[in-house]
Amino acid sequence: MAQSVRINSELVVSAKTVAKVEHRSLAGQVEHWATIGRAAEENPDLPYAAIREILLAKAEADHGMVEEYVFGEGE
Repeated sequence: MAQSVRINSELVVSAKTVAKVEHRSLAGQVEHWATIGRAAEENPDLPYAAIREILLAKAEADHGMVEEYVFGEGE
């Protein structure tokens, strides 16, 4: 459900700038930052890089980009 939210104009300018580089919409960039922020608050011991990799792995799994891991294979 889409909903309008008022945010600081400096944040909007920053989000627009990063969104352009990351090929996201303004809303997509703010959602991205919110997702990372929520994950960071819920997992304060995890560094940003770990949170990013976890979110990337989840997105890959959601899109079927995973292979079954078999223990002992390839040894």
